[in-house]
Amino acid sequence: MKSNCRLLLASIALLLFTSMGTAYGITAGEKVKTKGLITARNGETLSMNTDAGNVVVVLSDKTKVGTPKGLLKRRTKNMAVTALVPGLRIEVQGVGDAGGRIMASSIRFSNDDLQTAQQIQAGLATTQQQVQENQGNIQTNQGNIQANQQNIGTNREQIQANKQQISANQEEIKDVNQRFSELKDYDTKYTASVNFSVGSSVISAKDKTELAQLAANAKGLTGYLVQVAGFADSSGDAALNQQLSQKRAEAVVAYLAQDGKVPLIHILAPGAMGTSNAASSNETAAGRAENRRVEVKVLVNRGLSARN
Repeated sequence: MKSNCRLLLASIALLLFTSMGTAYGITAGEKVKTKGLITARNGETLSMNTDAGNVVVVLSDKTKVGTPKGLLKRRTKNMAVTALVPGLRIEVQGVGDAGGRIMASSIRFSNDDLQTAQQIQAGLATTQQQVQENQGNIQTNQGNIQANQQNIGTNREQIQANKQQISANQEEIKDVNQRFSELKDYDTKYTASVNFSVGSSVISAKDKTELAQLAANAKGLTGYLVQVAGFADSSGDAALNQQLSQKRAEAVVAYLAQDGKVPLIHILAPGAMGTSNAASSNETAAGRAENRRVEVKVLVNRGLSARN
C-alpha cells in the first residue's frame, strides 16, 4: 500500500509546472544547497520544485551525479546524468548565477527515489488507477470500522488504525488532484519503434537507419529529451522478459549516443517495461513480433521551450 501511494505521488512529476520563475530568490555567487523534485528536464537544465519555490538547475560536464553509499551514507557512487529524470527527488549543491539559477556542482539522490522515478518513466505507475484504488481502500476501511463497532470493546485500536488510513488516503487523493490542476505536459516531436528477433537485443540495419534519422531531427530542437522504453512479448519467463526489455532499451540508448551522437545529457534513463502495454495480441506470431520492441520519443517541454 505504501509503495503504491509513493508511486502515485511521484507519477505526477511526468507532467510539468507552468511557472518556471526564480521565486527561490538565488543571487549571483551565492552558495546553494537545496532539495526538491525534478519537474522538468530540458537538456542542459532541469527544473526543480522546492519548499521555497521553483528553481532552474544548470548541468555541466563538471556536475557530479551520484547516490550515497556505505553504512553512514557519506560516500558517493557515481551515476550517469541520464538518471536525472522527472519525478526524481534530489539534493543539489552549487552556486547561483546572474539569472537566479543554480550552477550545479553536485547532485545526489537515493536508490529508492531513483527506482520510483524509473518505474514512472517506464509507465509502471498509473495515477488514476492508484486514485481509484485509494478510494476503494477508503470504502473498505469504512466497512471495517462498522464491523469493528459491533465488537467495539475489543477492537478500539483497529478502529483507530482504519480511521488513520482513511485520512491518509484522502490526503493523498487531495494532493494528486491539486497537483494535476497545476501541471502541464511535454510535446512529442518525433517517434520511432525498433523491433527485435526472439530473445535478441540486436538492432537491425533498417532500424538503425530510422534511429539515425530521429537523432538528426532531435538535434535540431532546443532543449529536447529522448525517452526510451523497452518491451518483450509474453513468451518465456517473466523475469527474463523484464531483463530482455532492459537490454533492448539500453542497446537503443547506446546506438543513439555512440552512432547518433546524441549527448547523454539529452537522454532519459531507459525504462524496462517487460511484457506490459502490449502493442498487439500475444496469441499470434505477428502480434508477438510487434511486442518485441523499443519505443523512442523525442520530447520538448512546452513551458521550458517557451522560455528559449
